[in-house]
Amino acid sequence: MNRDVNLTKRVRTPSGPRFCPLVLSPNGRVKPDHVLVEGRSERHTEGRYYIEWYDGTKRIRRSVGKDAGVADAQRQRQEQILASKNVGIKVVESSNGNGTLVINAVAVYLNDIKLSKKDTTHSAYKTSLDYFLESCKKQHVEEVERGDLLKFSVFLRDKKKLSPRTVYNKFENVMSFLKASNVRGLVSKNDWPRYVEDEPEVYEREELDKFFKVCNDNEKLWFEFFLMTGMREQEVMHTEWPDLNLTRGVVAVRYKREYGFSPKNYKGREIPIPNKLVQALKKVKPKAATNGHLLFQTSGGKPKLDFLDSCKAVAERAELDPTDFWLHKFRATFATWALWAGVDLRTVQLWMGHTDIESTMRYLKPNRGQAVREKVNAMFDPSFIR
Repeated sequence: MNRDVNLTKRVRTPSGPRFCPLVLSPNGRVKPDHVLVEGRSERHTEGRYYIEWYDGTKRIRRSVGKDAGVADAQRQRQEQILASKNVGIKVVESSNGNGTLVINAVAVYLNDIKLSKKDTTHSAYKTSLDYFLESCKKQHVEEVERGDLLKFSVFLRDKKKLSPRTVYNKFENVMSFLKASNVRGLVSKNDWPRYVEDEPEVYEREELDKFFKVCNDNEKLWFEFFLMTGMREQEVMHTEWPDLNLTRGVVAVRYKREYGFSPKNYKGREIPIPNKLVQALKKVKPKAATNGHLLFQTSGGKPKLDFLDSCKAVAERAELDPTDFWLHKFRATFATWALWAGVDLRTVQLWMGHTDIESTMRYLKPNRGQAVREKVNAMFDPSFIR
């Protein structure tokens, strides 16, 4: 299907009424009332603007009024509709020229997300926008108002029974959609949903000692790798032996085309690994590296998918509460311990792959371990007070 939409103006010429192409300003915008007649720029205040496109071999032409700006906006909207249809997205044709139908704008936006983001991101945006379509009864994007967004927050909280943090995330997704649709300035900072951001949970050294004590050799290597690199689950799953430089003691997070894996925010990085982990990896490398490129893989050479189940199984074996053990907690522990050890925020931000320093600062928390308890007790020891 042809996705091009032309904009013309029907004006009077010496040879009769004609549909003439428009003249563009240096900035690329339509120059009002200026058309090309026989290749010459002429000013014609009379007549109406029309958009035209082809549906197969059939040419369709539609009047879009006398205002050049409105007419060009209609051209862009029709291009969005054709682009959606071209990739198989179902759209609804507007019965008037009042703007872009919300359902069409959502379809186009989700298609763009699908082409440029990961499947999980597309799924999250789709859920958010499906809820918005369910909540908002406005037909056109241009009709969406501040009240519609406030009602959307209440809808997520009361109808969908979502947590405050999830309400915020879905509200943020809808705001990104509206921004991409050139709808801005509807809400103020105080209108955004609020939530209490929980402090990241970290493992205590004592519980990790119990955890690793019951691990077999493979399990110990898996979870020490999580703990000592701070990598995300997907990053660990797709780490290959060539990503490791055991001489320099670093691991690289890279794009893996063969697995369809990209680092979060498409940002690769290097992370230093401690000597203890380097030695453990050197010990298994001669055998493991001959069986495939992946650092941790199944017997069929595929990425290992059951790290979380294995983690909880180890916790249960160690007589610890499995609900207190999950993979991201190793990452939080890595960041917190690095900051406690005096590593600067910018460096930890780089190791973690965060795009902003605020994400890293969440892990800058007070030390509450047994060593701190001993210091607190010592502060109030009678001999100390004297």
